[in-house]
Amino acid sequence: MPSVPPPPARELGLKELAAIGIGGMIGGGIFSMLGLAVHVSGHAAPLAFAVGSVIALVAGYSYARLALAFPDDGASYAYLKAAFPRHRSVAGVTAWTVVLGYVGTLGLYSFTFAAYGAHLLGAAGSPTLRAALTVLVMTGFVVLNVVGVRELGRAQDLIVYAKVALLFLLGAVGFLQVDPDAYRPLLDRGPDSVLLGGALIFVAYEGFQLITNGVQEARRPERDVWRGILTAILVVSAIYVSLAFVAVGTLDEETLLGAREYALAAVARPVLGRFGPVLVDVAALLATASAINATLFGASRVAREAAADRLAPHFLAEVDAQGLPTRAVLLIGGFGLLLGLLGGLEVIASFSSLTFLLVSIAVCVANLRLRHETRSRIVPIGLGLVLMLATVALLLAYMVEDDPNGLRVVAGIYGGVALAFVAFNLPLARLRRR
Repeated sequence: MPSVPPPPARELGLKELAAIGIGGMIGGGIFSMLGLAVHVSGHAAPLAFAVGSVIALVAGYSYARLALAFPDDGASYAYLKAAFPRHRSVAGVTAWTVVLGYVGTLGLYSFTFAAYGAHLLGAAGSPTLRAALTVLVMTGFVVLNVVGVRELGRAQDLIVYAKVALLFLLGAVGFLQVDPDAYRPLLDRGPDSVLLGGALIFVAYEGFQLITNGVQEARRPERDVWRGILTAILVVSAIYVSLAFVAVGTLDEETLLGAREYALAAVARPVLGRFGPVLVDVAALLATASAINATLFGASRVAREAAADRLAPHFLAEVDAQGLPTRAVLLIGGFGLLLGLLGGLEVIASFSSLTFLLVSIAVCVANLRLRHETRSRIVPIGLGLVLMLATVALLLAYMVEDDPNGLRVVAGIYGGVALAFVAFNLPLARLRRR
């Protein structure tokens, strides 16, 4: 008789769960989103990051309640399966959208790695060097995931602690140097620019979802999963808001926008001196590299689960001798590389934030349907839905008016994936009817 595998060891407490979320969120977001937030929200950029955290909190409530009721590595995919058991296509669309969102974050992380790497090497304006660095980092971590080399846990923890400590230092020292007049007028782009900025930089908060993957290993999940999500979002929000506050208060807008793709390095120069940009560049490289590795790992597993349920091409479910979903890693990494090479920062950010907003809306809908099983309150679910739907509408309106080319690119990606999903599922639907 085959032996039954032991249940996962429950070794994760509140601190460990919060660290998972903090490490996932500070994986590249602040390094690339700061300049974009200033571009969209102007002097109110700190408020835009605060709005992004509020959106993450209302979404996080549904993730936490669903994770406790339906503990599964598939996370949002598993929640939609439970909410719509008779409509397989709903879970299938969610799985494809989640993977698509991960492709967007891979593009964002590789783009950010290249921007800060080129800045560190003194050639920030070189498209050739940026392209080479994008290819290098994506190819390197695809290979690592394919051959099965895993991150060393302690080294990964050190990376998380080092970047958080550096960002806190930058914010704390910078507070002493801000010019209060730099924030006047506060709403120089208009009140709606704050919500729009929060929508565009929402991808900088999406890493909190990783905490739900640790529910089966949590010592006290009923108490600590939601507290871990809350702690992680609040800590990261404090860092993001502080750095945006320092950025607006110490540098003029022209300088910040001129260094939009590596704005945090520009902020570090007046705050920490000539070695400040070097420290930020190195922190950005470490953060984005570890985030690429973790994203490839997670995205390939979601694709494998969907394929195993016959909701995605079967070859994505195939594993090698080590049990690794090699083909899924190669496909997802390839699309992430393509987006990092061809997409601009604003297009990648808009696409990624929009995708994860749509996924979070779907998760809230799932929680609404399953609220009796999850013991959720309808008010926070409804608040989350209203806020995220309004944010999506504002983001789309902004793209229609100010970034029509980006909107066409995003629509083309969604359209292509939708056609692929329909083309894959139509033959299966006909077979099921027979």
